[in-house]
Amino acid sequence: MDDQVTQDSTPIFQRIKDYLLAEIAAGTWKEGDVIPSEQALVKQFGVSRMTVNRAVRELTAEQVLTRRQGSGTYVAQQKYQATLLEIKSIADEVRARGHAHRSSLQQLERVRANDLMAKQFDLPPGHQLFHSVIVHFENGVPIQVEDRWVNPQCAPDYMEQDFAHITPNEYLMQAAPLQGATYSIEALAAPRDVADMLAIDTRQACLVLKRQTHSGGMIASLVTMWHPGHRYQFAGSFNQ
Repeated sequence: MDDQVTQDSTPIFQRIKDYLLAEIAAGTWKEGDVIPSEQALVKQFGVSRMTVNRAVRELTAEQVLTRRQGSGTYVAQQKYQATLLEIKSIADEVRARGHAHRSSLQQLERVRANDLMAKQFDLPPGHQLFHSVIVHFENGVPIQVEDRWVNPQCAPDYMEQDFAHITPNEYLMQAAPLQGATYSIEALAAPRDVADMLAIDTRQACLVLKRQTHSGGMIASLVTMWHPGHRYQFAGSFNQ
């Protein structure tokens, strides 16, 4: 049988890629770790060297792996990108890179606004707000903790959404069309709960994007997005 295809019609080189990605996501090999040699993978999967080479070559081109001449193949430092000049769904950004997105809902609640939060939303203290915390993953690797507060006047059905299938951004773009936004970026050490969700040490710096969006003459949402600094970067371009 041709070793390029498995019995379920999945190309074997893709199965090898999926295996390597899964082991990296599970932490078997971390950034900077050497992965098994091509000869070891040939023996493990019972396929040709050409098939293994294609899987490793494609992961290298996708910047998941990096090759060092005479030394071996290593897990590359991951730098996932987000664009700043337009507000996009993180799921769309991940899929545009040909990668798999998934999310994990950590918290979804109705909260009475304290004085500070009420002032940020220009609402009276005690006004109800919606609050969600979601972890976003790219190829199984946690790349963002999204801590979002939402004005129910702009998005009354926020609490009824299935955030495993739609991101808050995707829902809010429909429910509260964007009029404008302000944002800031800073490097911060992650608090313990955020570090745990991102699977990083609290001593590692995070890139933190804070954004306020406006819709219908009101402040629609306030979101703080935590990204592991060693595997994330912001990028953009501008043409006049």
